[in-house]
Amino acid sequence: MKPAPFDYVRPKDISEATALAAQAGRDASYLAGGQSLVAMLNMRLATPKLLIDISRLQDADYIRERESYVAIGCATRQAQLEQWSLLSRTVPLVAQALPWVGHIQTRSRGTVCGSIAHADPSSELPLCLSVLNGEIELVSHRKRRTLKADDFFVGALQTARHDGELISEIRFPIDRSITATAFKEFAVRHGDFAIISVAAIARNDGLTIGIGGGADRPEVRQWPLLDGSRSDEALNELAWSLDCQDDLHATAQYRRHLIRTLGKQVIEEVLA
Repeated sequence: MKPAPFDYVRPKDISEATALAAQAGRDASYLAGGQSLVAMLNMRLATPKLLIDISRLQDADYIRERESYVAIGCATRQAQLEQWSLLSRTVPLVAQALPWVGHIQTRSRGTVCGSIAHADPSSELPLCLSVLNGEIELVSHRKRRTLKADDFFVGALQTARHDGELISEIRFPIDRSITATAFKEFAVRHGDFAIISVAAIARNDGLTIGIGGGADRPEVRQWPLLDGSRSDEALNELAWSLDCQDDLHATAQYRRHLIRTLGKQVIEEVLA
């Protein structure tokens, strides 16, 4: 199929982009890497009258290490973050997850913030941001606000972003209390959206575990340090607490099995 007719503009900076969105209201959509939006346009699942291309905003293409977090601008490609030399040292969980995000071709076009904005419940980057308790900075023509990941992701492909707001930056915390991280997922083919993905971080006083694909948004739990039968019981309880669904790719029963199996693997990895 072909997309419905739309006007196309390419602003020079974030201020111009948000001003254009304010004028168009609900009829505007931001275009970054286009890996999700273009497909939706072609299937007419999205029919904006104005497409605002933010992929070349010079004031939004950056990765910056701050004292307590890594800031990533809305024009930054996933491949840029993957190749950033400080990633494994500052945010190792993201370094482990990025090779699972699509393919090298899609990571070369897709943006980090675009993946967060799309909010697919099986997507790896929203899961990492949720597990790390990261932040999303939203900018409109008149104001700026910052939300935690848990407040931003509302449901499947649904977020707390208002009409006209642009995700200008996301922030992955640099948490020096983390002793180990692990990420695993299972998909039909490498590069597909995960049927189930599991991320875990360990500290001296406990575990944080996150599940992608088991509900309509990333689910995160805080646990004490677990091993052996205690981790099996906790993972089984977690698997049954989520609203896993049957679909063309897997049954709810199989998703619960993956949560228990992959969860056990990441817990053993971080505890080791």
